[in-house]
Amino acid sequence: MQQILDRFIVLEGLDGAGTTTQMKAVAEAFDEAGVHCHATFEPTSSPLGNLVRSVLRKEVATTPLALAMLFSADREDHLHHPITGIVEKLTQGTIVVSDRYLFSSLAYQSVECGFERVSMLNDFPVPRFIVYIDTPIEDCLERIDSRDNGRELFEKQEFLAKVKDNYELIFADLPEGVVFLRVDGRKSKEEITSTIQAVLKEHSLL
Repeated sequence: MQQILDRFIVLEGLDGAGTTTQMKAVAEAFDEAGVHCHATFEPTSSPLGNLVRSVLRKEVATTPLALAMLFSADREDHLHHPITGIVEKLTQGTIVVSDRYLFSSLAYQSVECGFERVSMLNDFPVPRFIVYIDTPIEDCLERIDSRDNGRELFEKQEFLAKVKDNYELIFADLPEGVVFLRVDGRKSKEEITSTIQAVLKEHSLL
């Protein structure tokens, strides 16, 4: 049975769904409540994560499988780094909130590499809480296009449609004990944050 990490909260969604915004809002809510929280994200800001980002920005070219392996290596370091790692933070009693985790790899990299191969590369523990911000593809692309930095590697309608289907398959088969929350990404930022906070309060985290 897959290990479940208590006090670990992950936000997932398509590019442009609003995961980064909500990660910051949830971390802020913990801070305001006086609860020690570590906010983080994937790809990370480590050398491995920065290499992943350079591929996503199309500054470096590689194969889909090599990229999947880079994501996995970055995640291994993110989890098990002896000082800044997620597991170390959780061991210290800190709540960890992450903008993306292994579900992003399963949803995105599986489109080109196959689910089984990507799943083998991501044999990691799962979070106790998953928040999926379910935002229509058209809305996501509109938000992406309103930014100044242009579209990244996977930010295309046809590709994101496959990613969205993959997310549905993943979340239909989560381990028992995982708390899954689907939020309508078309709601206001404040409404989404309030919905997430209500679930965390229900489980005595806030």
